[in-house]
Amino acid sequence: MPRDKTASHIKVLEAAKNEFMENGFEKASIRVIGAHAGITSAGLYRHCKDKEDLFCQVVNPAIEALDDWIHNHISSSYSNIDSGNFKGLQSQSEIDMIREVAIPHREEFELLLLKSSGTRYENYMAQMVEVHESKMWEGFEYLRSHGINVKHVDKDELHILISAYMTALFEPIIQDYPVEKINHYLITVENFFMPGWHKIYGL
Repeated sequence: MPRDKTASHIKVLEAAKNEFMENGFEKASIRVIGAHAGITSAGLYRHCKDKEDLFCQVVNPAIEALDDWIHNHISSSYSNIDSGNFKGLQSQSEIDMIREVAIPHREEFELLLLKSSGTRYENYMAQMVEVHESKMWEGFEYLRSHGINVKHVDKDELHILISAYMTALFEPIIQDYPVEKINHYLITVENFFMPGWHKIYGL
């Protein structure tokens, strides 16, 4: 469905976000969303195909922002590898992803991680882990092609490590911590995980 920038559509998305936040996708009411947006249930379907489409419209800006961040992060990492700038490579991490993407879109990520049962995103954390696994395997091979002695890990080991890392990164979003506490928490996560990742990378 094309993106609708009208004031009416913006009100629909805001009402939908509030209803999904309060009740989760499965218990959310189209009737309530319409009432809060000031339109009938029938009128609401001019803005979406169905309730899941409405949920997707609410969370898609966060997903797109995360996808863009990952793309830019990988491009920057490969550029640093090509130029031999391993200090620059070591300074980059998914900690920045939380600061730059997850915090500004914290409600959308709370919906994705806690309230998406019944939608295509109900396993969103597992999907994120799969994406990071795939990209990391590619990164290992790219580093090896540039003479870096990447430590061997098998697929199960890498899956466990990335699952633990991603869970730790998003836990303060799930717990709805204030931003100051999230930033403090991220420093702890960074100090704990990054030396291990750098050792695996051979940096």
